[in-house]
Amino acid sequence: MQVMLPSEKYFGKFEVVFLFYGAMPTGVTVSETGRNFICFPKWGDDVKFTVAEIVHDTLQPYPSLEANVVSPSNITTSFISVQSVVADGNGTLWVLDTGAPNFSEPIKGGAKLVAVDLNSNKIRSVYTFSEDVVLPTTYLNDVRLDFRVGKAGYAYITDSSSRGPGAIIVVDLETGYAWRRLNGANSTSPDLFLLPKVEGKILMNRNKDGSTSPFRLASDGIAISPDGKMLYFCPLSSRHLYSISTEALRDRTIPDMNLKYHVKYWGEKGASDGMITDAKGNVYAGDYENNSIRKILPNGIMETIAHDPRILWPDTFSIGPDQYLYFIVNQLHRQARFHYGNDLRQKPYSLLRMKIDEPPAPTF
Repeated sequence: MQVMLPSEKYFGKFEVVFLFYGAMPTGVTVSETGRNFICFPKWGDDVKFTVAEIVHDTLQPYPSLEANVVSPSNITTSFISVQSVVADGNGTLWVLDTGAPNFSEPIKGGAKLVAVDLNSNKIRSVYTFSEDVVLPTTYLNDVRLDFRVGKAGYAYITDSSSRGPGAIIVVDLETGYAWRRLNGANSTSPDLFLLPKVEGKILMNRNKDGSTSPFRLASDGIAISPDGKMLYFCPLSSRHLYSISTEALRDRTIPDMNLKYHVKYWGEKGASDGMITDAKGNVYAGDYENNSIRKILPNGIMETIAHDPRILWPDTFSIGPDQYLYFIVNQLHRQARFHYGNDLRQKPYSLLRMKIDEPPAPTF
């Protein structure tokens, strides 16, 4: 006699926007006019262009193929290995280039933040970093922007290093001057007690030669409140959520060693890669251990809004003008570096969306 045993319940309604049969994507952003942009960091796949726009159900290199071709003469103006793309809601696409293919030491002048004008599809400005900001261990991960402070606004970038200090990098967009904050602080560092488990198995670095090491990445997910006054962040190797006032981050009179007293702890939200905020101040965060998406209300109450076996590593989030939450699912944990050189990923990777009935947080 066959008996149907009780099983785990899945919920949350989402739909497919785009399927990827080539390189693995990490980032997505939706502009205020509904344009969809994707990035593909160079982690070993055959990446023909590291930034793309989805146009008529095809991937087109953005802003051009030339901008995605690297040569020694155009290191600062071409895209090397882009980890994040963010449309600011005001006609600009911000491209965060790690300058570090395969997690190498960043190429000098290659790690940068690039502003692309979405009307002309031309690069408008490039922000590079000094050697005391982008360290040999730095991996630029994600960026949030606020144009209501300073003359040209500020950018906040996470350094998700796997072998050096994590940090939040603050950039004055008027002058290009940048500095590191919460450098090596507990809140930007991996949780050394975390034993991440994905698809029922412990996630750790498993090398071809049989050697293993813990999976530890520093500050990664980042989100900014609708008024620009609060920055939420989390290490990738952690289940904890933190926030800090952006005013404190910008205030250079506060020594970095004292900045930890301005950090607020919000509790466990699950282990997250991407995060984003809507116009009401709700934070959306992935939970890659549980194939889930969480919503954290401004009062700290957390709820799971999607739980589905197909959400295999929810990576970057974006909220479109259509009030959908867009997110990349890329099976990051199935990469060869976690399985003794065996690539367990199954194509296609996907861009999904679910209706949240809230617009994105404004930046201006």
